[in-house]
Amino acid sequence: MNPKIICLLVAGNLALTAPVFAAGGKTYEMTGTVVKATGTTLTVQKGAEKYEFAIDPATIKGSAELKPGSTVTVTYVMSVTRVETPFMARPATSP
Repeated sequence: MNPKIICLLVAGNLALTAPVFAAGGKTYEMTGTVVKATGTTLTVQKGAEKYEFAIDPATIKGSAELKPGSTVTVTYVMSVTRVETPFMARPATSP
Protein backbone atom coordinates (compact mmCIF):
# COMPACT_ATOMS: atom_id res chain seq x y z
CA MET A 1 0.00 0.00 0.00
CA ASN A 2 1.17 3.53 -0.71
CA PRO A 3 2.90 5.16 2.34
CA LYS A 4 1.10 8.45 1.68
CA ILE A 5 -2.28 6.75 1.93
CA ILE A 6 -1.27 5.03 5.17
CA CYS A 7 -0.15 8.34 6.69
CA LEU A 8 -3.39 9.99 5.57
CA LEU A 9 -5.47 7.19 7.12
CA VAL A 10 -3.56 7.34 10.41
CA ALA A 11 -3.88 11.14 10.58
CA GLY A 12 -7.60 10.94 9.85
CA ASN A 13 -8.08 8.27 12.50
CA LEU A 14 -6.24 10.35 15.12
CA ALA A 15 -8.25 13.45 14.22
CA LEU A 16 -11.53 11.61 14.63
CA THR A 17 -10.70 9.74 17.86
CA ALA A 18 -8.92 12.50 19.81
CA PRO A 19 -12.14 14.42 20.65
CA VAL A 20 -13.71 11.20 21.95
CA PHE A 21 -10.95 10.77 24.53
CA ALA A 22 -10.88 14.48 25.40
CA ALA A 23 -14.63 14.57 26.03
CA GLY A 24 -14.51 11.81 28.63
CA GLY A 25 -14.95 13.99 31.73
CA LYS A 26 -18.09 15.61 33.04
CA THR A 27 -18.31 19.37 32.47
CA TYR A 28 -19.00 21.67 35.42
CA GLU A 29 -19.94 25.36 35.51
CA MET A 30 -19.43 27.97 38.22
CA THR A 31 -20.14 31.70 38.41
CA GLY A 32 -18.10 33.89 40.72
CA THR A 33 -16.00 37.03 41.12
CA VAL A 34 -12.49 37.31 39.70
CA VAL A 35 -9.93 37.72 42.47
CA LYS A 36 -6.80 37.46 40.32
CA ALA A 37 -6.06 36.76 36.65
CA THR A 38 -2.70 36.11 35.02
CA GLY A 39 -1.82 34.70 31.63
CA THR A 40 -1.99 31.12 32.92
CA THR A 41 -4.18 31.17 36.05
CA LEU A 42 -7.56 32.50 37.10
CA THR A 43 -8.68 32.78 40.73
CA VAL A 44 -12.45 33.03 41.26
CA GLN A 45 -14.27 33.51 44.55
CA LYS A 46 -17.72 32.06 45.16
CA GLY A 47 -18.99 32.80 48.63
CA ALA A 48 -16.14 32.27 51.08
CA GLU A 49 -14.35 29.75 48.81
CA LYS A 50 -11.61 30.65 46.33
CA TYR A 51 -10.94 28.44 43.31
CA GLU A 52 -7.80 28.59 41.18
CA PHE A 53 -7.92 27.38 37.59
CA ALA A 54 -5.10 26.77 35.14
CA ILE A 55 -6.19 28.44 31.92
CA ASP A 56 -5.27 28.38 28.27
CA PRO A 57 -5.34 31.99 27.02
CA ALA A 58 -6.70 30.79 23.67
CA THR A 59 -9.92 29.54 25.33
CA ILE A 60 -10.87 32.77 27.07
CA LYS A 61 -13.56 34.89 25.45
CA GLY A 62 -13.27 38.59 26.25
CA SER A 63 -9.98 38.19 28.13
CA ALA A 64 -9.77 41.98 28.54
CA GLU A 65 -12.69 41.65 30.99
CA LEU A 66 -10.75 39.38 33.38
CA LYS A 67 -10.19 42.11 35.92
CA PRO A 68 -10.48 41.69 39.70
CA GLY A 69 -14.06 42.30 40.76
CA SER A 70 -15.67 41.27 37.46
CA THR A 71 -18.18 38.42 37.39
CA VAL A 72 -17.33 35.39 35.24
CA THR A 73 -18.77 31.98 34.48
CA VAL A 74 -16.15 29.25 34.33
CA THR A 75 -16.77 25.96 32.53
CA TYR A 76 -14.29 23.29 33.57
CA VAL A 77 -13.54 19.57 33.66
CA MET A 78 -11.93 17.90 36.66
CA SER A 79 -8.86 15.82 35.93
CA VAL A 80 -6.55 13.75 38.08
CA THR A 81 -2.80 14.24 37.88
CA ARG A 82 -1.79 11.70 40.53
CA VAL A 83 -3.40 8.98 42.65
CA GLU A 84 -1.84 7.48 45.78
CA THR A 85 -3.08 4.94 48.26
CA PRO A 86 -1.82 4.49 51.82
CA PHE A 87 -1.10 0.81 51.13
CA MET A 88 1.10 1.21 48.07
CA ALA A 89 3.73 -1.50 47.74
CA ARG A 90 6.99 -0.47 49.34
CA PRO A 91 10.34 -1.71 48.16
CA ALA A 92 11.56 -4.75 50.04
CA THR A 93 14.38 -4.04 52.45
CA SER A 94 17.16 -6.52 52.98
CA PRO A 95 17.61 -7.79 56.57
